[in-house]
Amino acid sequence: MEKIIGIDVGLKRIGVAFSNGSVVVPLPAVIRKNRNQAAKEVMDKINEYKADVLVVGLPMTNEEMQRRIKHFISLLDFNGSTVFIDESYTSAEVEEEIKGVIKHKKDGRIDSLVAKKLIENYLARKS
Repeated sequence: MEKIIGIDVGLKRIGVAFSNGSVVVPLPAVIRKNRNQAAKEVMDKINEYKADVLVVGLPMTNEEMQRRIKHFISLLDFNGSTVFIDESYTSAEVEEEIKGVIKHKKDGRIDSLVAKKLIENYLARKS
């Protein structure tokens, strides 16, 4: 059973989720102080959960963010497989699902729910 870490890379926060292939759970987001600290914290999660696959959201409509995200991924010392998934509508879907449930958008919970959705999309595509 593959272990998957999903990340939603943003400029201020990185949403993180984990899946053992059946259940997908959001994890606390990584708050970015600088890219090296953020890359280290993401690697810590990857190592802690012994992930084989890294699922990364890429906004297909924003080339600048694609470049930044790919650069960030290049900082990770990860030997498993990295899968990029179009996340163009994922944030909007999550915002709609949690309307009225989560008030504070700055604590990273939404980012991690987006990461969870990315893994779910990856798993749905595989099956």
